[in-house]
Amino acid sequence: MRIGFIGLGNMGGPMAANLVKAGHEIAAFDMMKPAVDKAVAQGARAAANAVDAARDSEVVITMLPAGAHVRQVYLGDNGLIKAIKPGTLVIDSSTIDVATARDVHAAAKIARLDFLDAPVSGGVGGATAGTLTFMVGGEESAFARAKPVLEKMGKNIFHAGGAGNGQAAKICNNMLLAISMIGTCEAFVLAEKLGLDHQTLFNISSTASGQCWSLTTYCPVPGPVPASPANRNYQAGFTAAMMLKDLKLAQGAAHAVGAATPLGAEAAALYSLYESAGEGGRDFSGIIQMLRGRAQS
Repeated sequence: MRIGFIGLGNMGGPMAANLVKAGHEIAAFDMMKPAVDKAVAQGARAAANAVDAARDSEVVITMLPAGAHVRQVYLGDNGLIKAIKPGTLVIDSSTIDVATARDVHAAAKIARLDFLDAPVSGGVGGATAGTLTFMVGGEESAFARAKPVLEKMGKNIFHAGGAGNGQAAKICNNMLLAISMIGTCEAFVLAEKLGLDHQTLFNISSTASGQCWSLTTYCPVPGPVPASPANRNYQAGFTAAMMLKDLKLAQGAAHAVGAATPLGAEAAALYSLYESAGEGGRDFSGIIQMLRGRAQS
């Protein structure tokens, strides 16, 4: 297929590369020229701008930083909604607020486009390996069209329901992840104070009722899970700043619908403190250092 890919950052770049490897013709655009140059070196064609990337494509994919960027790219004066041919499949994999996703869905429907909001989970490692999880909101027919494309970039592809539900699933999942990571970190900090070593707590909790992904796959202390960022001084797989962004989106959504999320609010406050300490670029599991009262080195 001819695919226009807009947004070639830490996530979008590897995703576009996997589509090239799968044999698709990629027209790539990003505001940062080095990102485009890298995509071209991997086999994509450089597009002059977002409209150029999208105009003649059968599928358009965007991976952008925030809702404001998505609104501008799709709904701005020179937005893609006006430029894309009717019938085109359009996939936005940005993580944004639900309201923006639903507004773009509505505009796309008027323009007779098959639009999906399809945020991802899995971090840079998953984007590179092609093992991302996609949480997709939109019409069932559009999802069926998109699935073969998404499967070239991801391992788990879920249809979450109607417009905006992909974003809803993403922010609910990441709020849960942040809460469980903080809880896991607190358990290890307490264990340290009580003289219980890391491996012993891991061996017990990983087979007991405290078991969770934050413990068994992404353990926040060095040793028990060799692949976790804790073994690399919390070099980021998923930054604390990105986690805070998702927690703020979750809190905004909770306030909009009147949902009680006290632990989500506390998690947002703690990650805000961690970012304010200059650690936003660290992995989100590095918040254990703040809970210990230590600065990173």
